[in-house]
Amino acid sequence: MKKRMAAERKFARLARQNLRVARRLKDAQLASEAIERLRDMTLAFGFSLSLGDLTYFDGGWYITHAGLVRLASRRRCAGIEVQHVPESCDRTSGRWVFKATVYKFSSSRGFVGHGDADPSNVSSLMHGSEMRIAETRAVNRALRKAYGIGLCSVEELGSLSTNRGPGSDHAPVANHSSNGSNNGQPRLRDQLCLLIRQHNLDPALVKAYAADFCGTSSLKEANRDLVQSFISHLTACAKEDRDMLICRLNSYAQPVAEVKQ
Repeated sequence: MKKRMAAERKFARLARQNLRVARRLKDAQLASEAIERLRDMTLAFGFSLSLGDLTYFDGGWYITHAGLVRLASRRRCAGIEVQHVPESCDRTSGRWVFKATVYKFSSSRGFVGHGDADPSNVSSLMHGSEMRIAETRAVNRALRKAYGIGLCSVEELGSLSTNRGPGSDHAPVANHSSNGSNNGQPRLRDQLCLLIRQHNLDPALVKAYAADFCGTSSLKEANRDLVQSFISHLTACAKEDRDMLICRLNSYAQPVAEVKQ
């Protein structure tokens, strides 16, 4: 009983901390439903926003692989077994299917989850990593079943498209024309869009900052390596001091033109 009461107090403190973090790092005008959902998930599972257990974008909360693994560790998960499904895999086309079984206790029968990945349901940024993504998706699904997590995990999303609602597990990859091109090379648009949504940044100011960072007149003219460096820089700035980042972005706002007399 004492342990249970201590855990409840700990989760209550964590819930208050999560709400402070959400209001500082996310949209300050989060819907009351989103705030209540965050509180409920924190009290039930002990998720932490500062540790990256949850992420918010496109109007909904998503659990992360890291959050699921930490939950399994707290609940003393007995083990996770993962194996690929040979009859459903095609190495040539890059299609992989995995089966994961989570054993909450040594004597449990296990909770099974399947995960699939191929170039059609993986972000273009991650092409070539289909096998690892399929394995992660399988583990995430099995863990969500085992512990009764109703949120979709962010790794299960097919693409970080702005056209997808929060309930979709797999969606076709959207065709983007930024960063060059239609030459089939992986693009960085999805990753940058996710950062903008996660930290509630102004897209126009981010583009202006990116162009200045890359030394080009516009973001579209920057090469891939420069854009990747900017994304890494933006990620670090947002995590370390978002307020300072906002001030820096505001410096790129266009001044209002004076009316000539």
